[in-house]
Amino acid sequence: MRVLLVGVGGVGEAIAAIAKPREWMKLMVLADYNIQRAEEVQKKLGDRARFPVETIDASNQGNIEALAKKYNVDLIMNAVDPVFNKQIFDAAYNVGVNYMDMAMTLSEPHPTDPFNQVGVKLGDYQFEKAKEWEAKGLLALVGFGVEPGMADVFARYAADHLFDEIDEIGIRDGANLVVDGYDFAPTFSIWTTIEECLNPPVIYEEGKGWFTTAPFSEPEIFDFPEGIGKVEVVNVEHEEVLLVPRWLKAKRVTFKYGLGDEIDVLKTIHKLGLDNKNKINVKGVQVAPRDVVAACLPDPAHLGDKMRGKVCAGTWVKGTKDGKKKEVYLYQVADNQGCMSKWNCQAVVAQTAFTPVIAMELLEKGIWKGAGVLGPEAFDPIPFMERMEGYGFPYGVR
Repeated sequence: MRVLLVGVGGVGEAIAAIAKPREWMKLMVLADYNIQRAEEVQKKLGDRARFPVETIDASNQGNIEALAKKYNVDLIMNAVDPVFNKQIFDAAYNVGVNYMDMAMTLSEPHPTDPFNQVGVKLGDYQFEKAKEWEAKGLLALVGFGVEPGMADVFARYAADHLFDEIDEIGIRDGANLVVDGYDFAPTFSIWTTIEECLNPPVIYEEGKGWFTTAPFSEPEIFDFPEGIGKVEVVNVEHEEVLLVPRWLKAKRVTFKYGLGDEIDVLKTIHKLGLDNKNKINVKGVQVAPRDVVAACLPDPAHLGDKMRGKVCAGTWVKGTKDGKKKEVYLYQVADNQGCMSKWNCQAVVAQTAFTPVIAMELLEKGIWKGAGVLGPEAFDPIPFMERMEGYGFPYGVR
Protein backbone atom coordinates (compact mmCIF):
# COMPACT_ATOMS: atom_id res chain seq x y z
CA MET A 1 0.00 0.00 0.00
CA ARG A 2 1.10 3.54 -0.78
CA VAL A 3 -0.19 6.17 1.66
CA LEU A 4 -0.16 9.95 1.83
CA LEU A 5 -0.14 10.72 5.55
CA VAL A 6 -1.47 14.25 5.99
CA GLY A 7 -0.22 15.44 9.37
CA VAL A 8 2.76 14.12 11.31
CA GLY A 9 1.85 15.21 14.81
CA GLY A 10 1.70 12.77 17.70
CA VAL A 11 -0.85 10.43 16.12
CA GLY A 12 0.69 10.73 12.65
CA GLU A 13 4.08 9.72 14.05
CA ALA A 14 2.52 6.77 15.84
CA ILE A 15 0.75 5.62 12.66
CA ALA A 16 4.08 5.63 10.82
CA ALA A 17 5.91 3.85 13.66
CA ILE A 18 3.27 1.10 13.94
CA ALA A 19 3.12 0.67 10.15
CA LYS A 20 6.89 0.52 9.65
CA PRO A 21 7.42 -3.21 10.38
CA ARG A 22 4.55 -4.27 8.08
CA GLU A 23 5.76 -5.64 4.76
CA TRP A 24 2.55 -4.60 2.98
CA MET A 25 3.32 -0.90 3.69
CA LYS A 26 5.34 -0.02 0.61
CA LEU A 27 5.37 3.78 1.02
CA MET A 28 4.10 6.34 3.49
CA VAL A 29 4.64 10.01 2.65
CA LEU A 30 5.19 12.06 5.81
CA ALA A 31 3.48 15.33 4.88
CA ASP A 32 3.21 18.20 7.34
CA TYR A 33 2.97 21.98 7.35
CA ASN A 34 6.07 21.93 9.58
CA ILE A 35 8.72 20.24 7.45
CA GLN A 36 11.11 20.10 10.42
CA ARG A 37 8.56 17.98 12.30
CA ALA A 38 8.23 15.58 9.34
CA GLU A 39 12.03 15.30 9.14
CA GLU A 40 12.22 14.62 12.89
CA VAL A 41 9.85 11.68 12.51
CA GLN A 42 11.63 10.44 9.39
CA LYS A 43 14.91 10.40 11.32
CA LYS A 44 13.32 8.38 14.14
CA LEU A 45 12.00 5.85 11.62
CA GLY A 46 15.38 5.53 9.92
CA ASP A 47 13.94 4.70 6.49
CA ARG A 48 14.08 7.64 4.10
CA ALA A 49 13.09 5.57 1.06
CA ARG A 50 9.79 4.26 2.46
CA PHE A 51 9.00 7.41 4.44
CA PRO A 52 9.76 10.48 2.27
CA VAL A 53 8.92 13.91 3.67
CA GLU A 54 6.93 16.69 2.03
CA THR A 55 5.60 20.09 3.04
CA ILE A 56 1.82 20.25 2.84
CA ASP A 57 -0.85 22.85 3.48
CA ALA A 58 -3.90 20.91 4.64
CA SER A 59 -6.11 23.92 3.91
CA ASN A 60 -5.11 23.80 0.25
CA GLN A 61 -6.97 21.06 -1.61
CA GLY A 62 -4.84 21.48 -4.71
CA ASN A 63 -1.68 20.94 -2.68
CA ILE A 64 -3.09 17.66 -1.29
CA GLU A 65 -4.15 16.44 -4.73
CA ALA A 66 -0.76 17.25 -6.24
CA LEU A 67 1.11 15.20 -3.63
CA ALA A 68 -1.30 12.27 -3.96
CA LYS A 69 -0.65 12.22 -7.72
CA LYS A 70 3.12 12.72 -7.33
CA TYR A 71 3.46 9.59 -5.23
CA ASN A 72 0.68 7.62 -6.92
CA VAL A 73 -0.87 6.75 -3.56
CA ASP A 74 -3.67 4.27 -2.89
CA LEU A 75 -4.95 6.01 0.24
CA ILE A 76 -4.96 9.46 1.81
CA MET A 77 -4.74 9.16 5.60
CA ASN A 78 -6.07 12.24 7.36
CA ALA A 79 -4.15 12.78 10.62
CA VAL A 80 -4.70 16.50 11.20
CA ASP A 81 -7.30 18.44 13.17
CA PRO A 82 -10.77 17.88 11.69
CA VAL A 83 -11.13 21.52 10.66
CA PHE A 84 -9.29 20.39 7.50
CA ASN A 85 -11.42 17.30 6.80
CA LYS A 86 -13.55 18.67 3.97
CA GLN A 87 -10.71 19.54 1.65
CA ILE A 88 -8.74 16.34 2.39
CA PHE A 89 -11.86 14.21 1.88
CA ASP A 90 -12.69 16.04 -1.36
CA ALA A 91 -9.09 15.80 -2.57
CA ALA A 92 -9.17 12.00 -2.28
CA TYR A 93 -12.41 11.89 -4.27
CA ASN A 94 -11.05 14.13 -7.01
CA VAL A 95 -7.82 12.17 -7.35
CA GLY A 96 -9.68 8.85 -7.28
CA VAL A 97 -8.07 7.24 -4.22
CA ASN A 98 -9.44 5.85 -0.97
CA TYR A 99 -9.63 7.99 2.16
CA MET A 100 -9.44 7.42 5.90
CA ASP A 101 -9.81 9.68 8.93
CA MET A 102 -10.05 9.31 12.70
CA ALA A 103 -12.58 12.11 13.27
CA MET A 104 -15.36 13.17 10.92
CA THR A 105 -16.24 16.59 9.53
CA LEU A 106 -17.19 19.08 12.22
CA SER A 107 -20.61 19.78 13.62
CA GLU A 108 -22.39 23.11 13.95
CA PRO A 109 -24.70 23.64 16.96
CA HIS A 110 -28.39 24.27 16.37
CA PRO A 111 -28.79 28.04 15.87
CA THR A 112 -31.62 28.55 18.39
CA ASP A 113 -31.80 25.45 20.63
CA PRO A 114 -28.26 23.98 20.82
CA PHE A 115 -28.72 21.99 24.04
CA ASN A 116 -31.79 20.08 22.89
CA GLN A 117 -31.65 19.84 19.11
CA VAL A 118 -28.88 18.84 16.74
CA GLY A 119 -27.74 21.25 14.07
CA VAL A 120 -25.20 20.03 11.53
CA LYS A 121 -24.01 16.68 12.87
CA LEU A 122 -20.50 15.27 12.90
CA GLY A 123 -19.90 13.65 9.51
CA ASP A 124 -23.00 15.09 7.81
CA TYR A 125 -20.89 16.60 5.03
CA GLN A 126 -19.26 13.23 4.32
CA PHE A 127 -22.40 11.10 4.47
CA GLU A 128 -24.19 13.49 2.12
CA LYS A 129 -21.57 12.58 -0.49
CA ALA A 130 -21.75 8.82 0.10
CA LYS A 131 -23.60 8.05 -3.14
CA GLU A 132 -21.03 9.98 -5.18
CA TRP A 133 -18.21 7.94 -3.64
CA GLU A 134 -20.14 4.72 -4.20
CA ALA A 135 -20.82 5.58 -7.84
CA LYS A 136 -17.13 6.16 -8.37
CA GLY A 137 -16.19 2.88 -6.66
CA LEU A 138 -14.17 4.67 -4.02
CA LEU A 139 -14.11 4.01 -0.28
CA ALA A 140 -13.99 6.61 2.46
CA LEU A 141 -13.47 5.11 5.90
CA VAL A 142 -14.60 7.64 8.47
CA GLY A 143 -14.03 7.52 12.22
CA PHE A 144 -11.18 4.99 12.24
CA GLY A 145 -9.18 5.88 15.34
CA VAL A 146 -9.59 4.26 18.73
CA GLU A 147 -12.72 6.26 19.66
CA PRO A 148 -14.32 6.37 17.17
CA GLY A 149 -12.91 3.30 15.47
CA MET A 150 -11.98 0.39 17.69
CA ALA A 151 -14.93 1.20 19.98
CA ASP A 152 -17.30 0.90 16.99
CA VAL A 153 -15.72 -2.41 15.97
CA PHE A 154 -16.47 -3.66 19.50
CA ALA A 155 -20.06 -2.46 19.16
CA ARG A 156 -20.48 -4.42 15.93
CA TYR A 157 -18.93 -7.52 17.53
CA ALA A 158 -21.30 -7.28 20.52
CA ALA A 159 -24.32 -6.89 18.22
CA ASP A 160 -23.26 -9.84 16.05
CA HIS A 161 -22.09 -12.30 18.70
CA LEU A 162 -22.99 -11.35 22.27
CA PHE A 163 -26.56 -9.99 22.34
CA ASP A 164 -29.98 -10.70 20.94
CA GLU A 165 -31.28 -7.23 21.88
CA ILE A 166 -29.29 -4.16 22.93
CA ASP A 167 -30.58 -1.58 25.37
CA GLU A 168 -27.54 0.71 25.33
CA ILE A 169 -24.17 1.01 23.67
CA GLY A 170 -22.10 3.37 25.79
CA ILE A 171 -18.52 4.29 24.97
CA ARG A 172 -16.55 4.91 28.19
CA ASP A 173 -13.06 6.39 28.19
CA GLY A 174 -10.91 6.95 31.28
CA ALA A 175 -7.31 7.07 32.43
CA ASN A 176 -5.00 7.52 35.40
CA LEU A 177 -2.33 9.34 33.42
CA VAL A 178 -0.11 11.90 35.15
CA VAL A 179 2.12 14.38 33.29
CA ASP A 180 5.04 15.33 35.50
CA GLY A 181 5.88 19.03 35.68
CA TYR A 182 2.57 20.38 34.35
CA ASP A 183 -0.62 21.51 36.06
CA PHE A 184 -2.50 21.28 32.75
CA ALA A 185 -1.11 19.36 29.79
CA PRO A 186 -3.65 17.65 27.53
CA THR A 187 -2.31 14.37 26.15
CA PHE A 188 -4.22 14.87 22.90
CA SER A 189 -4.73 17.85 20.59
CA ILE A 190 -6.18 20.71 22.68
CA TRP A 191 -7.90 21.98 19.53
CA THR A 192 -9.82 18.71 19.26
CA THR A 193 -10.35 18.48 23.02
CA ILE A 194 -12.03 21.90 23.05
CA GLU A 195 -14.19 20.98 20.07
CA GLU A 196 -15.37 17.72 21.61
CA CYS A 197 -15.89 18.91 25.16
CA LEU A 198 -17.50 22.32 24.71
CA ASN A 199 -19.89 21.45 21.88
CA PRO A 200 -23.33 20.15 22.93
CA PRO A 201 -22.98 16.37 23.44
CA VAL A 202 -25.16 14.19 21.22
CA ILE A 203 -27.23 11.26 22.51
CA TYR A 204 -29.23 8.76 20.45
CA GLU A 205 -32.47 7.13 21.60
CA GLU A 206 -34.71 4.79 19.66
CA GLY A 207 -37.92 6.59 18.66
CA LYS A 208 -36.40 10.00 19.40
CA GLY A 209 -33.33 9.96 17.20
CA TRP A 210 -30.37 12.21 17.87
CA PHE A 211 -30.66 15.04 20.39
CA THR A 212 -28.28 17.17 22.41
CA THR A 213 -27.69 18.04 26.04
CA ALA A 214 -25.48 20.48 27.99
CA PRO A 215 -21.69 19.93 28.07
CA PHE A 216 -20.46 17.69 30.91
CA SER A 217 -24.00 16.41 31.61
CA GLU A 218 -25.06 13.11 33.24
CA PRO A 219 -21.91 12.50 35.31
CA GLU A 220 -21.40 8.91 36.44
CA ILE A 221 -18.65 6.90 38.12
CA PHE A 222 -17.26 4.15 35.92
CA ASP A 223 -14.85 1.53 37.27
CA PHE A 224 -12.14 1.06 34.64
CA PRO A 225 -10.11 -2.18 34.47
CA GLU A 226 -6.43 -3.04 34.91
CA GLY A 227 -5.82 -0.82 37.93
CA ILE A 228 -7.18 2.45 36.58
CA GLY A 229 -10.17 2.28 38.91
CA LYS A 230 -13.14 4.55 39.40
CA VAL A 231 -13.28 7.71 37.27
CA GLU A 232 -16.08 10.25 36.86
CA VAL A 233 -17.16 10.40 33.22
CA VAL A 234 -19.48 12.91 31.52
CA ASN A 235 -21.26 13.31 28.19
CA VAL A 236 -19.03 14.59 25.39
CA GLU A 237 -19.76 15.11 21.68
CA HIS A 238 -18.26 12.17 19.81
CA GLU A 239 -18.59 10.35 16.52
CA GLU A 240 -19.66 6.96 17.86
CA VAL A 241 -23.11 8.30 18.74
CA LEU A 242 -23.50 9.43 15.12
CA LEU A 243 -22.04 6.23 13.63
CA VAL A 244 -23.45 3.32 15.64
CA PRO A 245 -27.17 3.92 14.90
CA ARG A 246 -26.50 4.02 11.15
CA TRP A 247 -25.61 0.29 11.19
CA LEU A 248 -26.62 -1.22 14.54
CA LYS A 249 -29.90 -1.46 16.43
CA ALA A 250 -29.71 -0.13 20.00
CA LYS A 251 -32.26 1.64 22.16
CA ARG A 252 -29.70 4.21 23.34
CA VAL A 253 -26.15 5.26 22.37
CA THR A 254 -23.89 7.51 24.48
CA PHE A 255 -20.29 8.61 24.82
CA LYS A 256 -18.76 9.57 28.17
CA TYR A 257 -15.21 10.63 28.90
CA GLY A 258 -13.23 11.08 32.10
CA LEU A 259 -12.02 14.69 32.21
CA GLY A 260 -11.31 15.24 35.93
CA ASP A 261 -9.93 18.69 36.71
CA GLU A 262 -9.79 19.50 33.00
CA ILE A 263 -13.51 20.31 33.16
CA ASP A 264 -12.82 23.46 35.17
CA VAL A 265 -10.05 24.53 32.79
CA LEU A 266 -12.26 23.99 29.74
CA LYS A 267 -15.12 25.92 31.36
CA THR A 268 -12.75 28.84 31.99
CA ILE A 269 -11.46 28.74 28.41
CA HIS A 270 -15.07 28.92 27.24
CA LYS A 271 -16.00 31.78 29.59
CA LEU A 272 -13.06 33.82 28.30
CA GLY A 273 -13.92 33.13 24.66
CA LEU A 274 -10.62 31.36 24.12
CA ASP A 275 -12.38 28.42 22.51
CA ASN A 276 -13.27 30.59 19.50
CA LYS A 277 -11.86 29.05 16.31
CA ASN A 278 -12.58 32.14 14.20
CA LYS A 279 -9.81 34.69 13.78
CA ILE A 280 -9.96 38.01 15.60
CA ASN A 281 -7.86 41.16 15.30
CA VAL A 282 -5.16 41.43 17.97
CA LYS A 283 -3.10 44.60 17.51
CA GLY A 284 -3.28 44.26 13.75
CA VAL A 285 -2.72 40.52 13.66
CA GLN A 286 -5.47 38.06 12.71
CA VAL A 287 -5.38 35.10 15.08
CA ALA A 288 -7.85 32.47 16.34
CA PRO A 289 -8.01 32.40 20.15
CA ARG A 290 -8.09 28.60 20.12
CA ASP A 291 -4.81 28.55 18.20
CA VAL A 292 -3.28 30.78 20.87
CA VAL A 293 -4.36 28.33 23.59
CA ALA A 294 -2.81 25.48 21.60
CA ALA A 295 0.43 27.42 21.13
CA CYS A 296 0.69 28.06 24.87
CA LEU A 297 0.46 24.38 25.80
CA PRO A 298 3.07 21.64 25.41
CA ASP A 299 2.97 19.53 22.25
CA PRO A 300 1.32 16.17 23.14
CA ALA A 301 3.77 14.46 20.78
CA HIS A 302 6.65 15.39 23.10
CA LEU A 303 5.08 14.54 26.46
CA GLY A 304 5.72 10.80 26.46
CA ASP A 305 8.79 10.79 28.70
CA LYS A 306 6.93 12.89 31.28
CA MET A 307 3.78 10.73 31.38
CA ARG A 308 2.93 7.89 33.75
CA GLY A 309 -0.09 5.61 33.86
CA LYS A 310 -2.63 3.93 31.62
CA VAL A 311 -5.47 4.92 29.31
CA CYS A 312 -8.57 2.81 28.67
CA ALA A 313 -10.96 2.99 25.72
CA GLY A 314 -13.95 0.71 25.56
CA THR A 315 -17.55 -0.10 24.73
CA TRP A 316 -20.09 -0.91 27.45
CA VAL A 317 -23.04 -2.84 26.03
CA LYS A 318 -26.20 -3.66 27.98
CA GLY A 319 -29.04 -5.87 26.74
CA THR A 320 -30.31 -9.43 26.69
CA LYS A 321 -29.05 -12.79 25.44
CA ASP A 322 -31.20 -15.91 25.46
CA GLY A 323 -33.80 -14.06 27.50
CA LYS A 324 -31.34 -13.06 30.23
CA LYS A 325 -30.01 -9.60 31.11
CA LYS A 326 -26.37 -9.13 30.21
CA GLU A 327 -23.67 -6.41 30.38
CA VAL A 328 -20.27 -6.53 28.69
CA TYR A 329 -17.41 -4.04 28.61
CA LEU A 330 -15.00 -4.63 25.71
CA TYR A 331 -11.89 -2.52 26.15
CA GLN A 332 -8.26 -1.81 25.34
CA VAL A 333 -5.81 -0.52 27.94
CA ALA A 334 -2.56 1.10 26.80
CA ASP A 335 0.28 1.61 29.28
CA ASN A 336 2.43 4.66 28.62
CA GLN A 337 5.70 3.00 29.56
CA GLY A 338 4.99 0.11 27.21
CA CYS A 339 4.08 2.40 24.31
CA MET A 340 7.22 4.49 24.81
CA SER A 341 9.44 1.42 24.86
CA LYS A 342 7.84 -0.17 21.76
CA TRP A 343 7.22 2.84 19.52
CA ASN A 344 8.72 5.86 21.31
CA CYS A 345 5.18 7.32 21.27
CA GLN A 346 3.03 8.16 24.27
CA ALA A 347 0.02 6.00 25.11
CA VAL A 348 -2.85 8.25 24.00
CA VAL A 349 -1.52 8.83 20.49
CA ALA A 350 -0.29 5.24 20.08
CA GLN A 351 -3.67 3.84 21.11
CA THR A 352 -5.37 6.16 18.61
CA ALA A 353 -3.00 5.13 15.82
CA PHE A 354 -3.17 1.34 15.75
CA THR A 355 -6.75 1.14 14.39
CA PRO A 356 -6.05 2.93 11.09
CA VAL A 357 -2.98 0.77 10.53
CA ILE A 358 -4.92 -2.47 11.04
CA ALA A 359 -7.64 -1.08 8.76
CA MET A 360 -5.00 -0.36 6.11
CA GLU A 361 -3.81 -3.97 6.29
CA LEU A 362 -7.35 -5.32 5.96
CA LEU A 363 -7.94 -3.11 2.92
CA GLU A 364 -4.62 -3.97 1.32
CA LYS A 365 -5.24 -7.71 1.71
CA GLY A 366 -8.82 -7.46 0.41
CA ILE A 367 -10.36 -8.64 3.70
CA TRP A 368 -12.34 -5.43 4.12
CA LYS A 369 -13.99 -4.18 0.93
CA GLY A 370 -16.60 -1.65 -0.02
CA ALA A 371 -17.49 1.61 -1.69
CA GLY A 372 -19.05 4.79 -0.40
CA VAL A 373 -18.65 6.46 2.99
CA LEU A 374 -18.48 3.77 5.68
CA GLY A 375 -17.87 3.67 9.40
CA PRO A 376 -16.23 0.80 11.33
CA GLU A 377 -19.63 -0.80 12.02
CA ALA A 378 -19.95 -1.63 8.32
CA PHE A 379 -17.20 -4.28 8.43
CA ASP A 380 -16.71 -7.74 9.91
CA PRO A 381 -15.11 -7.07 13.33
CA ILE A 382 -13.39 -10.44 13.77
CA PRO A 383 -10.40 -9.94 11.40
CA PHE A 384 -9.69 -6.64 13.16
CA MET A 385 -9.95 -8.04 16.69
CA GLU A 386 -7.83 -11.07 15.77
CA ARG A 387 -4.98 -8.73 14.83
CA MET A 388 -5.07 -6.46 17.88
CA GLU A 389 -2.73 -8.51 20.09
CA GLY A 390 -0.22 -8.95 17.27
CA TYR A 391 -0.09 -5.20 16.89
CA GLY A 392 0.60 -4.79 20.60
CA PHE A 393 -2.88 -3.66 21.62
CA PRO A 394 -4.75 -6.71 23.01
CA TYR A 395 -8.37 -6.27 23.96
CA GLY A 396 -10.07 -7.33 27.17
CA VAL A 397 -13.64 -8.32 28.03
CA ARG A 398 -15.39 -7.80 31.34
